[in-house]
Amino acid sequence: MDRLLGHHPEGTEEEAHLAAIVAFVGAHANPFDRLIPEGHLTASAFVLSPDGGRVLLLHHRKLGRWLQPGGHAEAGESAGEDIALREAREETGIAALSLFPAAPRPLDLDVHAIPAHGRDPAHLHLDLRYVVIAPEDATLIRSANETNSLRWFGWDELGPLGLDGGLHRGLAKARRIVVG
Repeated sequence: MDRLLGHHPEGTEEEAHLAAIVAFVGAHANPFDRLIPEGHLTASAFVLSPDGGRVLLLHHRKLGRWLQPGGHAEAGESAGEDIALREAREETGIAALSLFPAAPRPLDLDVHAIPAHGRDPAHLHLDLRYVVIAPEDATLIRSANETNSLRWFGWDELGPLGLDGGLHRGLAKARRIVVG
């Protein structure tokens, strides 16, 4: 909770996300629990190349759009950065991912609606987002169960992807932290 209370949001939208996440964490003993009907905390990673010139995105199979790697906690996990790293490693196949040491943890916060799918009702993901660096020679291994595609993008290639405003905000923050 201390890290959340020390987070410096960028703009009114992220301020509202911070307030919602702080209230949610205060109301739930295990805010990562997927059985909470209205939603749960998730964690994700803005995976950048070592020089900050490229970002790794995946095309999510269920949601049908380009996103950063990330997702749900597993039993016993309660640290957002650990969840973000594990999920990014699983979804990209890059074992040597690491948190960018100079980045705030979390870097960005976002609350977004997830539509109903199968037995899962519509709910919220209250996402904690971290900056992660991949090694220069990283080999990508796509998680076929979760993704349609996995690839590196230059910053000038993001426009046509239809990324949502929260993802644009978070990626811009990650780029500024890594590139300067």
